[in-house]
Amino acid sequence: MHLALSSHPPSASLRRYLIRTAVWMGIYCALHLGVILGWFDAILGTPSAWLLALAVAVPIAAQLRASLLWIQAADEYQRAQAIRSVVMACGLLLMLCTVWGFGESYAAAPHLPVWLVVPLFWLVWALVSAVMRVRG
Repeated sequence: MHLALSSHPPSASLRRYLIRTAVWMGIYCALHLGVILGWFDAILGTPSAWLLALAVAVPIAAQLRASLLWIQAADEYQRAQAIRSVVMACGLLLMLCTVWGFGESYAAAPHLPVWLVVPLFWLVWALVSAVMRVRG
């Protein structure tokens, strides 16, 4: 999760993390591409579409597991930095979602789909990680 820019080759655990992330996010993107291309049109709006919703969530869970495995294999410093960045990103994401949710309730803000929380988390995490790197 917390990738350092260096000339050193990635460790075996980092290579495994990158491969797992690429595979699972590839599956995630392929499922969405299938929806965009209309492969699942016959089930959209039916109870069977819950299987599609579950199928799209599985790669997210698997990528989280890949992240946890990488953190487990990391050294103490990397582990502490990764955990700190995830906690900070989660806190900021909770705050953003809460503000937006109350904005919808109280200030007529437009409704946003809940699935946006996943890409928003990774965006917030990337920003937090960048700031942590700059600050040292």
